[in-house]
Amino acid sequence: MTSAQRNLITDVPGLKVGNAHCEKTKSGVTVLIPDEQAVASAAIMGGAPGTRDLALLEPEQTVNAIDALVLSGGSAYGLDAGSGVQVRLAELGKGFRIGSAIIPITPTAILFDLRNGGDKSWGRNPIYREMGIEAVDNAAEEFELGTAGAGFGATTADVKGGLGSASFTLPNGGTVGALIAVNALGRPTIGDTPYFWAAPQEQNAEFGGLGWPAEMPETAHHVQTKFSLGTIDVSPSANTTIGIVATDLILTKSECKRIATAAHDGYARALWPAHTPMDGDLLFVISTGKRKMQNPMIDLLELGAYAAQTVSRAIARGVYNAKEYPGDTVPTWQSRYGSREC
Repeated sequence: MTSAQRNLITDVPGLKVGNAHCEKTKSGVTVLIPDEQAVASAAIMGGAPGTRDLALLEPEQTVNAIDALVLSGGSAYGLDAGSGVQVRLAELGKGFRIGSAIIPITPTAILFDLRNGGDKSWGRNPIYREMGIEAVDNAAEEFELGTAGAGFGATTADVKGGLGSASFTLPNGGTVGALIAVNALGRPTIGDTPYFWAAPQEQNAEFGGLGWPAEMPETAHHVQTKFSLGTIDVSPSANTTIGIVATDLILTKSECKRIATAAHDGYARALWPAHTPMDGDLLFVISTGKRKMQNPMIDLLELGAYAAQTVSRAIARGVYNAKEYPGDTVPTWQSRYGSREC
């Protein structure tokens, strides 16, 4: 297995990522922007999703390309981030043209970070539209992980979540990348240890290089969540892991949908439990369409498998890179485990 150059989703040629956040609110927005309109679809495996313009990504729907994909904190308020991204892209001349009208297509998914210690007293003016605009202006091939963008206020059952990314060079020479905002009800680590569930997929010690524990702790067999651990003041839907898988392989909308379904295995390998009734777990898949598949059946099969592995790695990297901020309700992985002898 080989990580691509940056080990970021932007190793897929023709993509940029922009982050914006508000420290006071403890929330943020992440946008992925292709250089050209790109084919995309999505799959939802969680029971409590929040989305904008998701239906048009179904294979049978007419719109065949998008201008950006948006990940946001803020629960339903965060859907305004898609509007901010849309208006800024229109100003930049990017979008679906109908005569003199231009309509950027910006499907959006949100996570719940409203009870994470941040100040959400924004009255009639939630900040997500402005953060969407800022995220577009910040778009670049290099971007911050951990406490950044849509992962700025994210939490898991016992440690802070965050924004993670990873990439992989496929056997056929193509590239697959993942960008994940980790805000799970469950745990990214094995019981009460620092070991990541994603350890078997790790590349080049990208999230600490601890590997697998020599012996599984008893707590590894316990379903531990924000509810059972009582680590955060939660409501029934105060969670959700959302993300994007990207590839330069040429895919149809139906094939993007299939890869989105397969890539959800990465959630289950890196978080336990995943896909719960209280998570809105969602994955977009986007194809920049720059590389033809050599053997479509085999290439598609391998893409789904490697996409799942890349998603797992991105999840662990998001948690591993989280940083401490005043008012945090849970510790970071680094502050809880970083100095422990393993």
